[in-house]
Amino acid sequence: MTAKRIGIAVVEHAGHYLIGLRGPDVPLAGYSEFPGGKCQESESAEACAVRECLEETGMRVAIERLLLRHVHEYPPALVELHFFLCHPECDISLAGSYLGFRWLHSTQLPFLQFPEANQQLLKLIAREAVGRVPRIF
Repeated sequence: MTAKRIGIAVVEHAGHYLIGLRGPDVPLAGYSEFPGGKCQESESAEACAVRECLEETGMRVAIERLLLRHVHEYPPALVELHFFLCHPECDISLAGSYLGFRWLHSTQLPFLQFPEANQQLLKLIAREAVGRVPRIF
């Protein structure tokens, strides 16, 4: 079985992450999610994450680095998830809503229901948040 490549933008700003809620007519409805989606045939996972973030949130982002590549099986599909740490390319408001996505502090993420395939990423974010020095703007 060939895995579907998925590009995901893990958008961070000042210890907050851009989080949405999956709609009622999609698999894993009601689960929390980061902006992302399926890669087009000739599209890199990086380009996909940036494109999907713009389409889903209206926000342009720059990729800092790959956080995690993870293959996961959801019956009936195998997915290859590419999670990229991204930052907004423009000034943003933490109080703002971006087409249904909102900013949540890293300490809030463990209380949300994410898909099973995101659990390694959430542990990574929690570990990195412990050692993070707050940014001063």
